Amino acid sequence: MRIIAGEYRGRYIKTGKGPGYRPATGKVREALFSMLESKGIFWPDVRVLDLFAGSGSLGLEALSRGAEKILFVEQELNAARVLLANIKELGIPEKRAELRRQNALSFLDKQPELGFDLIFIDPPYGHNMLQKALPKVIKHNWLLKEGFLCAEVEGSLLFRADNHHELEMLRDKKFGQTRILLWKRVN
Repeated sequence: MRIIAGEYRGRYIKTGKGPGYRPATGKVREALFSMLESKGIFWPDVRVLDLFAGSGSLGLEALSRGAEKILFVEQELNAARVLLANIKELGIPEKRAELRRQNALSFLDKQPELGFDLIFIDPPYGHNMLQKALPKVIKHNWLLKEGFLCAEVEGSLLFRADNHHELEMLRDKKFGQTRILLWKRVN
């Protein structure tokens, strides 16, 4: 898989293999980042949280485009190893990328030191993790006001995207078997 744009454009990153492992395709990542940029995201000022990070394809794309810092959260050992190898291979400085090997839902149970301008939630399919993660993100103020929250879930997921008054739904779009949900925090 390749990075689409920015400093690491054209560089390949490794992805993991196994059941439930499905890194964001180039088409989906390109559409997602176009959505974010059309909504006015300015990468050099952005702090990113990548939950259920896997190989890090979403977070690494954000770093390539100039995001200030990213915190990856990934529990699965093999995925974390692949992500660390990708960070090392790209030569990303430690001050810009941090990995926490932890359950994402448990991670969200506390208040952050600093909130984030952009949060990716890309949970494993079939476990309805978005339904569990989203209230924790809001309750503990992980997402800053005017920040963006993006979820990549299975296209068939039954999920009401408009039932959180703190979030304004910007996009709800399907790409084959993938559904992208994009919100902005309004209060």
